[in-house]
Amino acid sequence: MEQPSKSADPSEAAKNEAVSTYKKYWKALERLYADSHGNPAALKQYAAGAALAGATSDAKSMHAKGNIITGNVAVGTPTVTKVDIDRKIPNAMISSCLDITDWTVVDSATKKAATLPSDRLTRYVVISTVERWPKGWRVIKDEPQGQKC
Repeated sequence: MEQPSKSADPSEAAKNEAVSTYKKYWKALERLYADSHGNPAALKQYAAGAALAGATSDAKSMHAKGNIITGNVAVGTPTVTKVDIDRKIPNAMISSCLDITDWTVVDSATKKAATLPSDRLTRYVVISTVERWPKGWRVIKDEPQGQKC
């Protein structure tokens, strides 16, 4: 006789969902920055609050200067450092190593790469807060830590 399967641990499920949303958030950011029209519709599926406002504002500012960003962001090993599913709005803190080495700022008209400071961080630690809203998890805060990883 088969034993009934155990239900998944709600905290582990929340962690997995939060990390999945976090990865999709960065893919949506790639598309937002690469689109000179800067439509944040896709990003709104994965971000809210300060994260959405900051990304939308940054993209708008960059696009107003005639720039886009091409290439890919590598999100290295996102790790949930804290999860609280018992709150009114469940949340998780995620730490990851963001690698923007392959992200290139280019002039949207000429497609020529911009000159950037040689000492800029291209691999750095980011701490993000993700909350479970009625329509799914959303990144609400994204804080680069200014340290290499």
